[in-house]
Amino acid sequence: MIIEFDGEVFRWDAREDSSWFFTSVPPELSEEIREIPRPYRGFGSVRVRARVGGSEWTTSIFPSSGSGSYVLPLKKAVRTAEDLIDGGPVTVRLEVLDG
Repeated sequence: MIIEFDGEVFRWDAREDSSWFFTSVPPELSEEIREIPRPYRGFGSVRVRARVGGSEWTTSIFPSSGSGSYVLPLKKAVRTAEDLIDGGPVTVRLEVLDG
């Protein structure tokens, strides 16, 4: 399964000194991902290949508590290479590897 979406970069604010940044997979696409049969992985994570601009990497998306959406972590190397900033836009292509 391959999905594409536009999102917004946000900083994980559970701790003041957090340097973790994410974007949310839209709820309707998150629901489609949840429906894919697959073995359970820790924290309900789903393995994906992500692409933002010219950057591609393998990672996992995680269910976000309360929102019903998955979140994609955006590592610093990707944020730097693609000029992503907190609150800024991001266009994502995800290939779901689990399932």
